[in-house]
Amino acid sequence: MSRVTLRNVWRTYGEQVVLERLNLVVEAGEFVTIVGASGCGKTTFLRMLLGQETPSRGLLLLDGTPLAAEPGPERGIVFQRYSVFPHLTVQDNVLLALELARAPLLGRLFGRARRAAREQAAAMLDAVGLGAFATRYPAALSGGQQQRLAIAQSLVNAPRVLLLDEPFGALDPGIRADMHALIRQVWKASGVTVFMITHDLPEAFALGTRVLVFDKPRVDPQAPQAYGATITYDIPLRGRGPVAVPAELVRKLTPVAEAPAHA
Repeated sequence: MSRVTLRNVWRTYGEQVVLERLNLVVEAGEFVTIVGASGCGKTTFLRMLLGQETPSRGLLLLDGTPLAAEPGPERGIVFQRYSVFPHLTVQDNVLLALELARAPLLGRLFGRARRAAREQAAAMLDAVGLGAFATRYPAALSGGQQQRLAIAQSLVNAPRVLLLDEPFGALDPGIRADMHALIRQVWKASGVTVFMITHDLPEAFALGTRVLVFDKPRVDPQAPQAYGATITYDIPLRGRGPVAVPAELVRKLTPVAEAPAHA
């Protein structure tokens, strides 16, 4: 299981409140997409789920147990920029993820354990469509293929939670469509709980079983750091078929163009 629970979670830096009053229950196997204006704490939220940051107050639980305050193999992450090792082959990139998890002191497996890990890495590459590229280096891959490799790295240890930080933002539209199909496939096959940040509203509504909108409902012009963002919309999508993006959200999340200066 991989149920994620937040109880009155806040994140502050000194006097600056970034996130406040986060209360949320995400059941195992949900695909949660996260949208919101730039700077409203979406990445900070993901970093708390990963364990790179800890809540300033409140509880963050995984299956009823406080989340470990450091990244671990039960949580995988894929960034917008391809987080792969350029000096390793495609297969060795995935193999390293297994070795670091299973032999954290040496970062290397030997004998039968290494052979089993190589077989597991090869199977994961086949699952993401990179089996034919196992001996290539990342520089010889396209952007979409490098992101497939990053997804393979994150999934090979069978994490309970997969975190995606704008993973398709740097890809061309045609490649993005292929990646959407891939991420749906691996999500359904693995049953992993997914949290994905995106600035693309149609993408959020097409992929997610649930959309969270982060925003700052309280603003004090005299003390702009006094209030943080929270979850202002929690929109369930599972079982509803294709859902159009609400016009209100489009208005709220579309940047307003500045008026031209007058002489």
